[in-house]
Amino acid sequence: MGGTKIHAGIVDGQGNVLHSINLPTLAGQKKVPERITEVIEALLAEPSIRDAYPIQGIGIGTAGQVNRSDGSIRFASEILPDYTGVPLKRLVEERFGVPVYVDNDVNVLVLTEKTLGTGREAGHILCIALGTGVGGAVFAEGRLVHGAWGGAGELGHLSVDFNGLPCVCGGVGCLEQYASGTGIAKRMQAKLLSLGSEPASQVDAREVLSRWQSGDPAAVEVMDETFAALGAAISSLIHTLNPEMVVIGGGVAEAGEPFFERIREETAKRSMKSFAENVKIVQAHQGNFSGMIGAALQVFEPAVHSEQ
Repeated sequence: MGGTKIHAGIVDGQGNVLHSINLPTLAGQKKVPERITEVIEALLAEPSIRDAYPIQGIGIGTAGQVNRSDGSIRFASEILPDYTGVPLKRLVEERFGVPVYVDNDVNVLVLTEKTLGTGREAGHILCIALGTGVGGAVFAEGRLVHGAWGGAGELGHLSVDFNGLPCVCGGVGCLEQYASGTGIAKRMQAKLLSLGSEPASQVDAREVLSRWQSGDPAAVEVMDETFAALGAAISSLIHTLNPEMVVIGGGVAEAGEPFFERIREETAKRSMKSFAENVKIVQAHQGNFSGMIGAALQVFEPAVHSEQ
């Protein structure tokens, strides 16, 4: 469940997606828990689906900070209005009558990488998701790092510029302001307005990336700043966590190999060679489906992946 879309699917114990749908989140127009219920109901609406795949449980990977003790939303920014404090696990269990497991959306993405993706042999993985916001997760010493209550890995709010742009979290210079889809679009809109060249209100991140790939000077300038911010953040995290692999997912990361090459370049120029030389920076397995698959994997291995 992200700030823009909800991906939902019937997933088996091997991570195969048997049926899937997606709906817009409509944050601010509809209450998020109601939208989650709607997408689950839509999945189960066809008798052929419901009868063919008996549901063992529901795994949810959600944007926002998840309280691990009870599966509630400890905090969500204004991207998801009125989501803070929602007892999500309890609400969904009461509605559907099966076990429910809730974790942060990027934590569950790591489960996909560790179980099915390029991280199967890795014991130390750093994961960053570039979507409406920027999320993160840390897999270290063979397990997900959750922190005191579940908030570890909030990498989107790592400051890459202490004199930088104000963030919705109350900080300044957060990675999210430079590398999220929202941040990229806002900075491009501001750039176009400053140039006075064209109306900017409808320019989104997808268009910025397309313009960057075609060599548009304004988009190149905006994306150069994005790559520098990502390089600064990842190099700092490499020095802190010493991972074997950095996995980058989310809609923004669908821009392809040139996008990843720039991230690798910016990271390398800011990192000690001894730390960076063997670190792989790769795209998430299954792209935008990774989080959905990882959410489901919580159901099959709850003792390993969830303390709820």
